[in-house]
Amino acid sequence: MNKEEIIAKIYEQIETVYDPEIPVDINALGLIYKVEIDDEGNVYLEMTLTSPACPVAESLPMEVQEKVMSVEGVEDVDLRVVFDPPWSKDKMSEEARFALDMF
Repeated sequence: MNKEEIIAKIYEQIETVYDPEIPVDINALGLIYKVEIDDEGNVYLEMTLTSPACPVAESLPMEVQEKVMSVEGVEDVDLRVVFDPPWSKDKMSEEARFALDMF
């Protein structure tokens, strides 16, 4: 698989992760800021949370890391939780805003 195919598979896995309080996947929520992969299969991923006080602040990034590590071609994951820029509902996909009635 080439890098683009691996990144597509990474996003497929990320889209199976849901915030337990919101019935929308974390990519649609706009929590994934960056996914990059180098030639050796090392993934750099930046994500955020809806709030620094998010009740799943510890478990959600670990779940994302486990899902990304399960993708064929991924050797390692450097996952960073960042709060700059801060998350806002503007980062959500149109489908997520519709599903949550947040227009």
